[in-house]
Amino acid sequence: MNTTFPQHAAHVSVHQLADAIHATVQGPTDVLISGISQLDHAMGSDLSFVLKPTFHAAAKLSQAGAFVVGQPIPDEPRPQLIVPHPLIAIATLAQRFFAPPLPPRGIHPSAILGVEGRIGPEASIGALVTIGDRVQIGARATIYANVHIGNDVIIGDDCTLYPQVSVLDRCVLGNRVILHSGTVIGSDGFGYTQLDSRHHKILQLGNVFLEDDVELGANVTVDRGTFGSTRIKRGTKVDNQVQIAHNVVIGEDCILVAQVGIAGSTTLGNNVMIGGQAGLVDHITVGDNVRIAAGSGVTNDVSPGFIVGGRPAVDHATWRKSQVIQYQLPELRKEILSLRKRIALLESRLTETHDSP
Repeated sequence: MNTTFPQHAAHVSVHQLADAIHATVQGPTDVLISGISQLDHAMGSDLSFVLKPTFHAAAKLSQAGAFVVGQPIPDEPRPQLIVPHPLIAIATLAQRFFAPPLPPRGIHPSAILGVEGRIGPEASIGALVTIGDRVQIGARATIYANVHIGNDVIIGDDCTLYPQVSVLDRCVLGNRVILHSGTVIGSDGFGYTQLDSRHHKILQLGNVFLEDDVELGANVTVDRGTFGSTRIKRGTKVDNQVQIAHNVVIGEDCILVAQVGIAGSTTLGNNVMIGGQAGLVDHITVGDNVRIAAGSGVTNDVSPGFIVGGRPAVDHATWRKSQVIQYQLPELRKEILSLRKRIALLESRLTETHDSP
């Protein structure tokens, strides 16, 4: 079954593709390409990619019409576009030639707009979108159906908000921010104080600030600050179902994988990478270039450049050694019990020797 999905571009020559990514071409350059696909699903009009030589055999079996490669495939007559970084090249070509068309520009008649707002040129406001008062939306923004935008929100140029996104009062989005379906920006932080065994809500008066080129996956929740801002800095990418609590600051170019949870007032440096289902407690600082393994529980500050893992998180090398030992525990227990018996026997013999006349 052909699982290649329809593409926007009709036909693009290998020569055009190569020019766009400054590739060296091996093989014919007049082959026409109409889509991009992985090796095992590619058809004759598709471009596919080969990340390393271990995939050369799979490429030869593929039906793809041309390849983007890091190293040439030996004895392959089909066109090969040779570049230093094939995946970067594929991403560039997909964006330039094969991206789906944008929704129509303009405002759908069912959209509800508040007063004193401003919508930039070439923006698209979809069906049943609700926009509060004094909202500013930048040029070429794309707001899909059923998005809710609260009062006094600022949205920059070229942003994309997919269906069912909520951006609540006073939150700010920079340029080229992407929010996937179901994401909520500016929900109340989880702030309560206890008196007489009852929980009293602390009003959350801050906002959320997403800087340029931030992308958040589906069903991400970013809580507003209690008084200041929860901030995600330029270029950070967040996977689905991540919880970012109030007053958290996340640095530039970070990666947060699915189901990460970050508690309130924690600060992450730049270029931090956090594996799936990791949790970070409140009021800690994680330095630049830190790597946190999936499933970790971080309970203390982490110095720049460290790699940590485990619950509680420790130096990654220590954690890996402890994981190996963990699976040896049953045998170690047997050995300890055996040693105890031998020690007891030796002590018994020593006592008998000492007591003998």
